[in-house]
Amino acid sequence: MTTELFYLLMSAILTAVLWMPYILGIVHTNGLMTPDYYEAPQAGPLPNWVVRANRAHQNALENLSPFTAIVLVAHLAGVHTGLTATAAAVYFFARVAHAVVHIIGVRVFWTRTLVFTVGWLSMMTIGIQVLIHFE
Repeated sequence: MTTELFYLLMSAILTAVLWMPYILGIVHTNGLMTPDYYEAPQAGPLPNWVVRANRAHQNALENLSPFTAIVLVAHLAGVHTGLTATAAAVYFFARVAHAVVHIIGVRVFWTRTLVFTVGWLSMMTIGIQVLIHFE
């Protein structure tokens, strides 16, 4: 398995578990779900961190698709360089940092945007490398 595929797998696992803080927050706030909840969800006001947890998960889902496509195209095209491997690792750790910063609500201006941008630039780096090596 290449480094890029490893970090794609890790990013998918991260995204797959990011729903947990949101659901735990709902249960903590409103109690265990009842059969009626599934028919017509009636949640009370949620704490800000629970809302942010949901947004962090949605953001991870939105970014996993292009990262997956770019890494798979790079793999199929045989583009595997030190730069693409590093970019894949940076992407993953930027996504971890983004989720943490988002959920805990870091109030330092631009922190979440900066971490997001680092991940996005890493993804674009892999894509650009594929285009450069395109034959």
